[in-house]
Amino acid sequence: MKDELITLNYIDLLKFNRKILSKITICNDKDILDYYTLLLDLGNFNISKLFRYFRYNDNLNTVINLNNDSLFENNIIEFINFLNICDEVSSLAEDYDNFLNNNSELNNINAAKLGIVIGISDNIVTMVGLYDVSFGEMIEVLTGIDIVMGMVLNIEEKKVSAIIFSSDRNIKPGQEVLMKSVLMSVPVGDKLLGRIVDPLGNPLDSLGAIISKGHRFMDSIAPSIISRKSVNTPLETGLKVIDSMVPIGHGQRELIIGDTKTGKTSIGIDAIINQRKTDTISIYVAIGQKRSSVARIAKVLEKNDCLKSSIIVAATASDSAAMQYVAPYCACAMGEYFMYKGLRILIIYDDLSKHAVAYRQLSLLLRRPPGREGYPGDVFYLHSRLLERAANLTTDGSITALPIIETIQGDVSAYIPTNVISITDGQIFLDTELFSRGIRPSVSPGLSVSRVGSAAQSKTIKKMAGNLKLELAQYREVENFAKLGLSLDDATKLLIERGSRLTKILVQNRFDPIFIYKQILILFSSLNGYVDRISVKFTNKFEEMLYAHLITTIYDFPFSKVLDKELDEDLVICYIWDFTVNFVDFENDKF
Repeated sequence: MKDELITLNYIDLLKFNRKILSKITICNDKDILDYYTLLLDLGNFNISKLFRYFRYNDNLNTVINLNNDSLFENNIIEFINFLNICDEVSSLAEDYDNFLNNNSELNNINAAKLGIVIGISDNIVTMVGLYDVSFGEMIEVLTGIDIVMGMVLNIEEKKVSAIIFSSDRNIKPGQEVLMKSVLMSVPVGDKLLGRIVDPLGNPLDSLGAIISKGHRFMDSIAPSIISRKSVNTPLETGLKVIDSMVPIGHGQRELIIGDTKTGKTSIGIDAIINQRKTDTISIYVAIGQKRSSVARIAKVLEKNDCLKSSIIVAATASDSAAMQYVAPYCACAMGEYFMYKGLRILIIYDDLSKHAVAYRQLSLLLRRPPGREGYPGDVFYLHSRLLERAANLTTDGSITALPIIETIQGDVSAYIPTNVISITDGQIFLDTELFSRGIRPSVSPGLSVSRVGSAAQSKTIKKMAGNLKLELAQYREVENFAKLGLSLDDATKLLIERGSRLTKILVQNRFDPIFIYKQILILFSSLNGYVDRISVKFTNKFEEMLYAHLITTIYDFPFSKVLDKELDEDLVICYIWDFTVNFVDFENDKF
């Protein structure tokens, strides 16, 4: 009975490295001593860890006392004597074959693809024995209970570290790790549309399994310069202040930056909603957000009939830092599948500040040296390699990236904000003061810029954008004088009144994007003085009734088809003048 127990546990010992039986036909004491002496010399093996592993078998404790971790810590000879208790060492090969037969998942596995867990902490697993593993390669920990997937993120001289995407509760030292021989990949295909998934492509909704059309590498090389073309097609967000002054084009990278609770996510969701009648596929990436927030956004998209052309990739605050780290790359890989098929993609990364924090956590756990604000030295590369994958291809496919960055008290000079500002093609800056005054979206016209410029803007609105920026800039200069109650000349009074009406016109409800031809009508009315006859408090009512009246007239169809391409001023003036006169009479009667 004594020999049988130790024989079985010696079989467990062989699980530490399959190379024992792949190279040794008959195990003898000298071979075993040479092998483990070599492991000890390499620093890849720790006797006390082995004994802690043996302690899982309570029957063995009745045979030999292993309660003292240091019993054989520094005495390899005593360890070999312990192995010699077994009388029939040569029969272990047969027992080992039986062990493999009882563990079918280990059959036909090359011994070189197996490693051993030597440590687990905070979803970081440390392994030895994976000599041919690649950076970014997928691994699987064979716990015997559930499937635990990970990705190699650190390769050192004597050990390898990987991040684990699920719970590490069942991972214990001594368990085997299997190399998957493939870099980190995610499922892709049109079956992902309308679904809420985690970064690995697993469904988070209750709509059943997803049948993918293949896999794409999580990290892929950005499109080359030759395969790109200039950004020349507008991506309309449905927000007047953005489409007129900070235009976004397909293939552009436009940063949305501002303090917490200033409407950053709302701008991204408005942009997605405005694509519901276009051929653009939208992807919303939630990084570190609350699950309730993701559910609310999914409900808004479904209510506006645009969830069916969207994908929500969620790595929420309750998920591990590893999941939050890979989320934007996996979502981009899902979008690239459609881009290389010639389709247009819009991706909202919400937000990259939490993404950087998750990467900082992983880097510190991997013992990488911290730098400014505790971030590792490659944190710029973290975001640049992601955003460089946004492109407008010559084959008509494109990815438009709208990353979101959260600032602290408006400090855009912090580490992560300055990094992403230098990577992107412009930024939409949201001002806390404007938000508190009720000017929403609280886009600051002075600090917001699009480096693509009017190349990605419709011809009609491009003509009005220059005057709009000029009048708003002049209004901001003299606005403070008006607050002081100083006496002003007539020209300054007119400038202030026009600017206050323009500011009021640019205010817009969230989740209510406006078609571009309607934006052209209201901006034309404001810039050409047709709204000057309306009191400031009724400008929003004027806009609302202008759109409602348009639907009932014969102007609606021709305006919707050609107004964004060519402005027929006589026709527009005819409609606006007729409506303005009636509205003034209505205002005098009702108000």
